[in-house]
Order: sequence, then structure tokens, then C-alpha cells
Amino acid sequence: MKRFDYLAPNNLGEALEMLAQRPEAAPLAGGTNVLVQIKEGHRSETALLSLKRLSDLNHISHGDEPPHGLVIGAAVTMKRIAADPWIRQRYAALATAAGLIGSVQTRNMATVGGNLCNASPSADTAPPLLAFGAQAVLVSLRGERIIPLNDFFTGPGSTLLQADELLKELVVPAPAIGTGSAYVRHIPRAVMDISVVGVAAAVTLKDDKSIRHARIALGAVAPTPIRAWAAEDLLTGQIPADSLFAEAGQAAAREAKPVDDVRASVAYRCHLVNILTQDALRQAIMNVKYQDER
Repeated sequence: MKRFDYLAPNNLGEALEMLAQRPEAAPLAGGTNVLVQIKEGHRSETALLSLKRLSDLNHISHGDEPPHGLVIGAAVTMKRIAADPWIRQRYAALATAAGLIGSVQTRNMATVGGNLCNASPSADTAPPLLAFGAQAVLVSLRGERIIPLNDFFTGPGSTLLQADELLKELVVPAPAIGTGSAYVRHIPRAVMDISVVGVAAAVTLKDDKSIRHARIALGAVAPTPIRAWAAEDLLTGQIPADSLFAEAGQAAAREAKPVDDVRASVAYRCHLVNILTQDALRQAIMNVKYQDER
């Protein structure tokens, strides 16, 4: 491993000043991506900017009623997200995804910001956050800007983050009354593997049990995590049924743009999108929570 400078700010202001002076410095939180990639020779860094002491990036806050929702600091670990009772009840898909990442040791270190900023198409937390309509708060010495997570990813390993910016936190709207969610994925091994396909669904039901609206997000089937817009439109206003979910699964598979690689063929990934979309929708409907249950 080549030598690099290690920058250790004590607060967010110091971190932004250091990053403005050394824009080539790679942010380091849990290190489960960056350090492994450096050791394996996939990236070469001259400086790392530690985020470990930045309390502004290590918080979870939430409100009980819309529009407050959920705010998660970029340095919050997967373990905290997966274990948070409030997130498990209202954002089940996100809690599930966080609990599936790596090993126990990895989840103790890996952060939601790292998972997103690594910009892997297979990032497990990306589909649930897309399904919940999350926004990313980016910060620099120039100020803050808030962008939809839909727009955050620009390609494999690439985001809208500029050289002097950090991902500060994620703002996730409060789910409407009658919303349930789920995240499902397929991996070759039972645990500790990268998703071949991941699907998140968030479904809101009306009082008559028809679908008010639905969001479906796909991972590992395009250059970036994506929404399945056509499948979502197909579900709106309909009564949940296996036949409807089958149509939505087929529509989502048509929207996927996977590639052949050593992990799966295009045909197999599209098949998985179809099946997993149906599974995610069924589980989301089962997870619907009404106001009197909260």
C-alpha cells in the first residue's frame, strides 16, 4: 500500500476547510469500501479525510407525523439503522437492507453515506431510500444543497458530489398513513455477498384497500440504482392481487438495463427483477401500517 496523508478534523467546519485545501482527499468513515479498494490496488489516494469525529454526520432523528420523517447522518452505521425500532416499524425496507450488508463486523463499521457515495449499482441501501423518496444534503464551505437521491448517482462509482463537498445527511419523508415497504434481493451465497438483483417497494393503500401510489426501486440492474416508473404507474388505483403483481414484475423487468457479467446473465437478472418485484410488493402490502397501529 502506498503512503498517504491522514487528515483528522474534529468537527464539520474543520473537515470542510481541509477538503477545500485538499480536494483530492478521499472521505473515510467506516473504511469498509475505501481501505479495501486501496489494499487491493483498485484506487490510489494521496490523502484520506477521516469523518470519525464529526458528530454532525452521526445522528438519527425522526418525527411521529408527516412531514417530519427521518434524517440520517451520513456516518450512521448499518448496525444502528437496522436496529432502530422506529426505522424498523416505519421504514422496514431500509432496516432490512441495512441488516443484510456484509457481516456483523462490517455492519458495525459500514456507514450509509459510504454505501451511497461508493456508488455501486448494487448498493443495498439505495433502492429503499429511492423508494421512500429520500433527498441527499450535500455540504461545502459554499453552503448546502439538497438534491433528490434519484439524481445523486451519475454512473458506476460516480455521483453529483463535487470535490469540495461531503454528503452530510439523508432526509426521508414520513411515509403516508397506510404505507408498507419491503426489500428483497438475490445473492449467490446465503450471506456476505453482493446483490445480483435488489428490489425495494413502498406501497400506500387507500381506505378501500386500493393502491394510492407505489414506488419500486431496483439495484444491480443498471449503471445506477433506478426507479421502475412504468411498473409504479401500472399499480396506481388498482386492488392488490397476484395477477397485478405479475404484470408489475414484467414491467419492472422491461425497465431494467442489466449487463452480462460473471455473476449473472442479462436474461437471468431480468427474470430475477420480475420475481423479486412481485415478492417485494406482496411483503410491502403485508407490512402496511395504519395510523391506529403507530
